[in-house]
Amino acid sequence: MLKDILSISGKPGLYKRITNTARAIIVESLQDGKRFPAYTNSKIISLEDVSVYAETEDISLKNIFKRIFEKESGGPTISHKESAAVVTGYIEEIVPEYDRNRVYLSDMKKILQWYNTLLEKGLLHFEEEQPDAGESEIKEAEA
Repeated sequence: MLKDILSISGKPGLYKRITNTARAIIVESLQDGKRFPAYTNSKIISLEDVSVYAETEDISLKNIFKRIFEKESGGPTISHKESAAVVTGYIEEIVPEYDRNRVYLSDMKKILQWYNTLLEKGLLHFEEEQPDAGESEIKEAEA
C-alpha cells in the first residue's frame, strides 16, 4: 500500500513512484499529477518505512493510518491546519503511547495531511495481504 508512495525532502506533498531509471526515480505528484525525475541526491523515503517514536517500540505509519481510519469510520480526519492544541489532542487520542519528547507538532500535522491526501486519492487499503497461490499450496501440502 505505502511502498510506492514517497516523501521527497524539500518538496511539499506526496509522490507516487512510476518507474526507476539509472540515476533517478520518476514520480508523479499526488497533488497535481505532474511527473518529474527525483534524483538520488534527494532524500526520498517510502511511507512504508516511516514510523513514529513511541515509549516502547516505534509504531508504523500504516498502523497509525489504520487507527485513524477506524476512528473516523473510513472518512477524513481533522485538518492539519487546526490549532496546535487540537492536533496534539487528536494524536494523543489515536496514539497515546507516542514519545512526547521526540514527536513534534510538525510531524503530527504531516500524519494528518498525508492521511487525508491518501484517503482522497483512494490509496488507503488495510486488507491483509493474501499469500500467492503457490504459497498456499505449499502450506496445504505440509499440513
